[in-house]
Amino acid sequence: MEKFYITTPIYYVNDIPHIGHAYTTIACDAVSRYKRMKGFDVRFLTGTDEHGQKIQAAAEAQGITPQALVDKIHLNFKELWKVLNISNDDFIRTTEERHIKTVQAIFAKLMEQGDIYKGTYSGYYCVPDETYVPENAMGPNKTCPDCGRPLILMEEESYFFRGSKYVPELIRYYEEHVKAVMPKVRYNEIMSFLKGGVRDQSVSRTSLKWGIPVPGDEKHVIYVWFDALINYASAVGYLDDPEKFREWWPDVRHMVGKDIIRFHCVTWPLMLLALGVNLPVEVIAHGWWTVDSEKMSKSRGNVVDPFRMVKKYGLDPFRYFLLREVPFGLDGDFSELALVGRINSDLANDLGNLLNRTLQMIASYRDGAVPSCSDSSSPLSQLVPEVLPRVDEAMNNYAYDEALKAIWEFIGRANKFIDETMPWKLAKDESQQEKLSWVLLNLYEALRLSALLIAPFMPDTSKRIYAQLGQDSDPLKCRYDSFVWGDCAGTKTHKAEVLFPRIDIEEWKKAKEAEKKPEKPADTQPEIGIEDFGKVEMRVAQVVHVEEIPRSKKLYKLEVDLGYEKRTVCSGIKAFFTPEELTGKRVILVTNLKPVKLCGVESNGMILCASVKHEGKAEQLTLLTPEKDIPLGSRVS
Repeated sequence: MEKFYITTPIYYVNDIPHIGHAYTTIACDAVSRYKRMKGFDVRFLTGTDEHGQKIQAAAEAQGITPQALVDKIHLNFKELWKVLNISNDDFIRTTEERHIKTVQAIFAKLMEQGDIYKGTYSGYYCVPDETYVPENAMGPNKTCPDCGRPLILMEEESYFFRGSKYVPELIRYYEEHVKAVMPKVRYNEIMSFLKGGVRDQSVSRTSLKWGIPVPGDEKHVIYVWFDALINYASAVGYLDDPEKFREWWPDVRHMVGKDIIRFHCVTWPLMLLALGVNLPVEVIAHGWWTVDSEKMSKSRGNVVDPFRMVKKYGLDPFRYFLLREVPFGLDGDFSELALVGRINSDLANDLGNLLNRTLQMIASYRDGAVPSCSDSSSPLSQLVPEVLPRVDEAMNNYAYDEALKAIWEFIGRANKFIDETMPWKLAKDESQQEKLSWVLLNLYEALRLSALLIAPFMPDTSKRIYAQLGQDSDPLKCRYDSFVWGDCAGTKTHKAEVLFPRIDIEEWKKAKEAEKKPEKPADTQPEIGIEDFGKVEMRVAQVVHVEEIPRSKKLYKLEVDLGYEKRTVCSGIKAFFTPEELTGKRVILVTNLKPVKLCGVESNGMILCASVKHEGKAEQLTLLTPEKDIPLGSRVS
């Protein structure tokens, strides 16, 4: 049996799952289900990335161990996969023993053969993304090109991976395997990057403890990206089950977001070449989602919560929309109005009406039993040799939108077939009963095939259709190559039930408007006069130094510069920011508060923050900062 091994990236457990996580995983799930129905032996891996500086800092801020933190947070992803009906065969965590041992074994092997060596690294580092950024790739004012945050200059002893040694071999491989990186625009990006020169990469850190120790030198921990990439191999027995690894690895494919394509198409293949292991068959990179044409961000409050979308609109409509709305590989825009439009047109009008009309006619004209006829060939049956290859070609190219277009064209043709044949007229004419049976049988078979075709994308809906059609089998366990048109005569159908209720657009718009009107906050204070506000002195300051207060889980000790003087301020923001994120930041400081001692440190002022807390989610803080680079000490009024 032909193998198909596909992976999502392992998701970093520093945040709650969002639409980007859902999108990648649903896409992997759909192709996995499709390949199973094509007769492939499928292995589908997902998991969580649980090491690194952000995890260590967050755990310290909460006063718990990093292990305790990741043990709790990774469950958010497992719960979402249940909600999204994800059919993964394995879920790997980078804190598992099977992974840790594999990472250390690979690190040791590369050291032994001279492909990892010790040196000193100096460069600009992005703490949130846990990566060094080359100077030619920096954003304005030495900021991270991906997240926009300030970079910090770091120098430390480090182990390096001699990846540059294998770059010519990797370039040759990609020249011979042009579909190894998809889509084409990402292939071109990777080739350009490789031909521009690749330096040896730092693969260890001494500045943190939460990571996998370097074997034989435990003051170093292995760089989180070197560690994370190896999960794909550790999950299929690279170290402890060579036979299993030989069985699955030749057919591995990775699906990732375009922001991490260099790790997967440069760093990881170079590591595999050094190990003497074959490269991934394909790395498929998808685009990013905006929301109503705006960049998705916490500060805008427009991050799409997949839990909420499923609860509000249903699982299969959400899955369908993500895969149908945007050509895979391109950036897409998420709009609830567009989702409602798809539900009403594609799902309720096209698919739902086809099922409802067909079953009602079979019930009315043939007592609910699928009729037989001497010849089941029809304009619908003649489309089968066309639609199945179209869907197959699209799925082989991860063109989910094209596959769904082909399926919906077939569904549309079946609806048109009803209008052309007018079964309600045939039913009134005794001489047309054979033709009526022919029409009803073909409509039934069109629905049965449609249920099979949509099964990878909308598994629950497929099962509901099959149940109403009177089919006892599970469509997800059927094979496309075993489908035979016209062999279901006599099958007893069940009462038609609405698949997708139509959503009243006007009522929906009213409800959306109501959502935009927030309730008055519970902590609203009494009105004050302008003379009261004038008593509060606020000025622009800059954080120049941050240190932890040993006796406190919440407080940082900050040194802030007002231009005309420097002050010490204690601030309870340890759980929300790392020292590196705060250092250099301009903030708004209340300067005329009476000094107060906190954990033995005298605090002379208060930094202003905005606090947001959504139901069921952790509180979030945002620093209030000046929009423009105005002088320190400027009065805020």
